[in-house]
Order: sequence, then C-alpha cells, then structure tokens
Amino acid sequence: MTEQYLLDPARQPTLAGVERAAQKVAAILPSTPLLPLAIEGKTVWCKAECLQPIGAFKIRGGWHRLTDLNVEQRKNGVVAFSSGNHAQGVAWAARRLDVPATIIMPEDAPKAKLANTKALGAKVITYDRMSGAREQLAADISRETGAVVVPSFDDPWIVEGQGSCGLEIREQMMAQIGSEPDQIIACCGGGGLASGSALANPEAKIVVVEPEGWDDMKRSLAGGKIVPVKNDPPETDCDALQTLLVSPITFDILRERKVEGVAVSIAEVHNAMRVAFEQLQLVVEPGGAVALAAALAGKISVTNNTAITLSGGNVDNDLFARVIAGS
Repeated sequence: MTEQYLLDPARQPTLAGVERAAQKVAAILPSTPLLPLAIEGKTVWCKAECLQPIGAFKIRGGWHRLTDLNVEQRKNGVVAFSSGNHAQGVAWAARRLDVPATIIMPEDAPKAKLANTKALGAKVITYDRMSGAREQLAADISRETGAVVVPSFDDPWIVEGQGSCGLEIREQMMAQIGSEPDQIIACCGGGGLASGSALANPEAKIVVVEPEGWDDMKRSLAGGKIVPVKNDPPETDCDALQTLLVSPITFDILRERKVEGVAVSIAEVHNAMRVAFEQLQLVVEPGGAVALAAALAGKISVTNNTAITLSGGNVDNDLFARVIAGS
C-alpha cells in the first residue's frame, strides 16, 4: 500500500494497517499480559488492557493516529470526544508528541477519568451526554482552530490501532499454548476493539458484549442495519460503553464477519469485576468487564482457545470498593 493511501482519512482499515499500528505500539509499549482463568472446566485467556499506562486499550488507537499527523497538523493540534478512556489515550499521545489536545467529555464522566485527562495536559470541555452533540462541538473547534478531529471509533487509524490488541492476543497465544484464538470475546461500545481484533484474527469467532439497554451493536448486527440505542436508556456503571449510535466503519467489518452480540446485566458486570480482582488481582472498570461477565454468566460457550478482553481499569475508588464489597 502507498503512503498516500495509508494517510487517507477516507480509507478502510486493513490487516496491513493493523500490523503497521502494532509495530508502532510495540516500539513504545510492552505487551500487556494474557492471563489464564478457569471457567467451567476450560482455561480462557484474559487480555489485561487495564494495565496500559492510561489504564485502557485506547492508548493504541490514539498513538497510531497522532503519529501519522503531519507537521502542520501537529501544530494545530487535535480534538477528541470521549467519556474518558479514548480521552486519556489521545491526551497521552499528544503530550508525548507535543501536540495540543482538546477533549470533549460528558459532565457525568467518572471523576478519575476527568482528572487523569487533565493531568495529561489536555484542555477538557464538558457537555451533557444525553442532549449535547459532541460531534458538532468537535467540528466547531476543528473549524475554528484547524485541529484534527480524532473520533473514538469512527476512524481507520483508531480501528487499526485497537486491532493491535487482537494481534498481540494471537501472538501471545501462539507462544503460550501453540495455537491461535478460536474465539475472542470483546467489550463493545463503538466497536473499534472488536472490529480491529476481527481484522487481526481472520479465522477466529468474534463475539461483542455490551451492557443491557446499551446494546445497539448487538441489535444492529442482528437486524443487518445500524440502529441507535433505544429511547431513555437505563443508567449504567459502564460509562465507557454508552455509545448512542455505532458507525459504518466498525459495523461493516463486524457484519461481514457475521459477529453476534450479547448483553449483560450490571449484576453480571459487578460479579466479573470481583472475579478479576479476586482471581487475577486486577482492577477492572465496569465497561472493561462486560466480556468476562458474559463468559462467567454462561451467555457464551468458552473453549480453551477463547480470549477475553479486559479493556479498561479506570473506575472511581468508591464505586470499585462498593462492587468488591458486594454492596
């Protein structure tokens, strides 16, 4: 592929792009652990992305995107919108590359995510999650400043960057057990991690997991067309997965692979957080635990070659304490 194509925002994400992203990520970050966990007599493999420097896999897409900015784009900066993990990923990459970053975040984002994003040097603008138009806010800032918009999933660089996680899973499983994953269970908001992992693992079955009431990707895949979250969705601890409408770029990849979706309850999510803490010694946020929740609840049949994403660990202390205490 030509450099011109690789830098075209209108291109589609590819396996070659995932491999390129993985090389860039590997140059600055060690692979996160792939940890065994017993579920119903099987050994599944948990990808601990909660141990990334910003506590989530989103650092991958942020780094892949920002390292491809040209000199003028780096000068004008970037603008992104996120409940917190993509925000931190972009802010982390921006600080390392000396790129100005503005992040649009919902007012009800976890305090830890807001504080961490600001601490990384980004300018934070808040909005009302249910009534605010974050895409329009980003577009207005871009028009005024020349900043490049960095979406949280509707972008080929982001999909490829997140796909580097799926490539690591495949390489680690080959090294540890001598075979590739036959199934990847992925946490899903906009679908960047799941679609990128699908590109990286063309032979594996992919299953996406969302919180109940926010399962628009599940319903979209079942119906064969993109549908939004239903009106008046329930409150959820899974702030990272509150995507109101998925994008064609991720949906098309997952639809082509005939991916199925599963929804989990908050009680099932909290149980998964406790299991991750007690058996893997990991702090996993609610949105980062949904894939494990589905497996533990028996909603997905697991194999000894199943990989599960633990996609983030940015949870407020008081919520995590209540969950672990079972209250």
